[in-house]
Amino acid sequence: MAALVLGLTLLSLIIWIGLLSLWGQFWRTDQQLETAEIQIHSFPTVCAIVPARNEADLLPITLRSLLLQDYPGDFQVILVDDRSTDGTADFAQGVAYAVNKPQQLHIISGESLPPGWTGKLWAVEQGIQKVEALHVTSLQKQKPDYFLLTDADIEHDVRNLRRLVAKAVQEDLDLVSVMVRLRCESLWEKLLIPAFVFFFQKLYPFRWVNNPKKATAAAAGGSILIRRETLEQIGGIAVIRQALIDDCALANAVKKKGRIWLGLSVLTRSLRPYPSLETVWQMVARTAYTQLYYSPLLLAGTLLGMTLIYLVPPVGAMIGLLIGNGAVTLTSLLAWLLMTWAYLPTIRFYKCSPWLAFCLPAIAFLYTLMTLDSAIRHWQGRGGAWKGRVYPQ
Repeated sequence: MAALVLGLTLLSLIIWIGLLSLWGQFWRTDQQLETAEIQIHSFPTVCAIVPARNEADLLPITLRSLLLQDYPGDFQVILVDDRSTDGTADFAQGVAYAVNKPQQLHIISGESLPPGWTGKLWAVEQGIQKVEALHVTSLQKQKPDYFLLTDADIEHDVRNLRRLVAKAVQEDLDLVSVMVRLRCESLWEKLLIPAFVFFFQKLYPFRWVNNPKKATAAAAGGSILIRRETLEQIGGIAVIRQALIDDCALANAVKKKGRIWLGLSVLTRSLRPYPSLETVWQMVARTAYTQLYYSPLLLAGTLLGMTLIYLVPPVGAMIGLLIGNGAVTLTSLLAWLLMTWAYLPTIRFYKCSPWLAFCLPAIAFLYTLMTLDSAIRHWQGRGGAWKGRVYPQ
């Protein structure tokens, strides 16, 4: 018994040493969009595409922040009302008039969802089609140089677009994306949201994403600036039309032909609330099994890996203390301390109590259950549910 537990705890410790030394320094939070003023000589034209389905409550803040961007270049916003039932389009129009920007906002009513498309991507596609129509009818002098693909729950810092464009222009990037600061106010948000970002960075180390020599590709769907010509070269939004994890699918398609960059944002944030365990659970379970390519083998490996990496250290520490085995206790505590140390930068980034870093094993256990539930939902034919739609997988 003691030999088995010692072997498991040693393996967990070795894995953590390997992750921290070899896995792209994923735990760091240094990949951030510059907040200082960045000077560029010319400002390309940009068109924002905002898919919105029942977002009337958030638009007075989020759409306002988008229309009031401090951007000297030509900037238009297209909001696609994705068959909302809460008056989203009327609220959007009201916001535009309230900030005296009615000419900058174009609202279109989304058409019914065709087979083979997810709702958000179909809305984005219709927004891009609207850009083509504006160009043809000469309401827009030229096609935009960039598209800003952003969600309706994002409150943009007033200089967010300027910084995204400066990053893209100065470094000749085809896609620039920031993982906006997620809401972290309720008890469950403080417990689970920083870990969501930590696990995402562990899955897609940002330094590897930003390294053109590495195949790793990822983006954060809340704020993506993409060069229009690049989007056309990869075949448009249609090439990822069935993707539930559409941001990473788009980044993967773009990185095969160009350069991408992904980082954290300090100032631009999501207003989407996750006040309860259920709301976070639904968000994760919607796509967790998709991330595993619906593979039972990968699922089994993930469950085993999460157990070995996150659960073995605290369980081993307790067993070591109970049986009075110093070697088991020491190796378990060392592994636990390493994971806590790795998690601390994310906890600090979200301004949460440092003591939450010690809770990572319990948090990982909840995420493991969410992943298992995601697989069960898929097997039951109810996976991919979002905003009242269930997508076939």
